[in-house]
Amino acid sequence: MREIDQYFLQRPEPEKSCLLALRSYILQFDVHLQEAWKYRMPFFCYDQKMCCYLWTHKKYGQPYLGLVEGKLIHHPDLLPEKRARMKILLFDPEADLPIDTINDVLSQMIKIYQ
Repeated sequence: MREIDQYFLQRPEPEKSCLLALRSYILQFDVHLQEAWKYRMPFFCYDQKMCCYLWTHKKYGQPYLGLVEGKLIHHPDLLPEKRARMKILLFDPEADLPIDTINDVLSQMIKIYQ
């Protein structure tokens, strides 16, 4: 089994289901988005450029989508935290995914890499 698959399968529920749903959604969002295992994390690359990743926030214990060029993406739900370049989008693993928000953020992200 690949390390990236192990990462997702070893997460506890409901975090695991949330991350797997996000993974699937991101991969089907655009044909240029490809999955990669970088820095011991599940990354997604647009035409081989790292653009986002999935992780779990240590303080909040919630899954999130990290955006490499987050400073260029504008959405009220994105959190810069203490990062100059990246922003994150937190998810409640027990709630439905905010598809409109995800679509908006991913669309803005892709425009950066096109």
